[in-house]
Amino acid sequence: MTTAFSSLPLHPALLDNIASLGYSQLTPIQAEALPCILAGQDIIAQAKTGSGKTAAFGIGLLSHMDFSRFNVQALVICPTRELADQVCKELRLLARFTQNVKILPLCGGVPSRPQADSLEHGVHIVVGTPGRLQEHLQKRKLLLNHLQVLVLDEADRMLDMGFAEVISDIISYAPKQRQTLLFSATYSDLIRDISKRFQNQPVTISIDHNHSDGAIKQHFYQTEKPKRLNALGYLLAYHRPESTVVFCNTKRECQDIAAALDNCGFSVQALHGDLDQKQRDQVLVRFGNKSCSILVATDVAARGLDIKDLQAVINYELPWDPEIYVHRIGRTGRAGRQGLALSLCITAELERVKAIEDYQNMTAHWDDLAPFPMAHEPRFQPPMATLWIDGGRKDKLRPGDILGALTGEGGIVGSAIGKIDIFDDHAYVAIQQDFLGDALAWLKRGKIKGRSFMVRHSR
Repeated sequence: MTTAFSSLPLHPALLDNIASLGYSQLTPIQAEALPCILAGQDIIAQAKTGSGKTAAFGIGLLSHMDFSRFNVQALVICPTRELADQVCKELRLLARFTQNVKILPLCGGVPSRPQADSLEHGVHIVVGTPGRLQEHLQKRKLLLNHLQVLVLDEADRMLDMGFAEVISDIISYAPKQRQTLLFSATYSDLIRDISKRFQNQPVTISIDHNHSDGAIKQHFYQTEKPKRLNALGYLLAYHRPESTVVFCNTKRECQDIAAALDNCGFSVQALHGDLDQKQRDQVLVRFGNKSCSILVATDVAARGLDIKDLQAVINYELPWDPEIYVHRIGRTGRAGRQGLALSLCITAELERVKAIEDYQNMTAHWDDLAPFPMAHEPRFQPPMATLWIDGGRKDKLRPGDILGALTGEGGIVGSAIGKIDIFDDHAYVAIQQDFLGDALAWLKRGKIKGRSFMVRHSR
């Protein structure tokens, strides 16, 4: 099997750019999928976030693109704005070998008029969420007459979210002669139906997603329903992970657990479907920049979440489907790092553990829960804090402007400054806790790019 990018029939400039990004060896999904994609075949691939699937379809569609024609030649449909943003970022990095490519995100939560204006000026690649894509297609602002490649990314989650009819409508605007690439973490009857309806003799690709003990340590703990929250507190206080996602099965449960952990002094945020886009952005920024250590989330809300260095995943309640369990815990133990997956289980849920054992062909490792008074143990405090700045892309702010203001006249050492996230009308910057007061004081009285902006501690 092909293992090096250099063995693929790619443009030399694209190969050089791939090497500059630190990619040398193909991941399993890339090794299986890329030769088929480059050959123009349809594929249906079982792949999860973090497997390298974005680079697989990104390299494929960039290889076939005619950059001299400013028509939509590739369309990527994603379930969430967060995933669409991640896909756009990776495609832009892969496309650095040419100065001519235009990539446009089309997602809800932001005004549609500027998106329509961008479409009028010509775009090569569109990455979007189903609802907003359908809106632009129905208004004839987005035209797919010249579409060559259609990508359905995390198709199973889009179907779970009720987008089956919307996706069918979107595809009805596309030419029949096209390449269709379908990526899904699971194979369900709905996925097979979508493939049958919209693909032409697809090549099926499935990578073994079972997690070995070497990559992810899986531990199961039996408890009682009234003691489940106390058990969660014990696991968090004992393992003290810097970044943890706690999975719940319902939005109500998600809110209640996050509130209880917050009352007990943990650094925690909730991520669920009732948050508006700005709230979601703020939660994901704070968790991603290490100024919040615990994220309590539902499966739907966390779909597309790709946090680097996620140290632990905790199943507050096990899912019914063992594939969902495997997808949950697959967010930890990446890039050769050791991951930790902890699962709480009451007697009524033991059948779910049996299903997980059968699915992964392994025996569950059970541990005991020590008695733990949540109120009396010191909590892990995140290393960073987040500052919110009332200025963003519309104000021509760039990460370098914020970094320069803090490290220049602000006198903050560069090593104390973490991730900087720029949105249309605001920005976030992560600061080490010890430097928070100085950084906040300077930005309040100083200037960024010659202008004064409102700044506050985001928490």
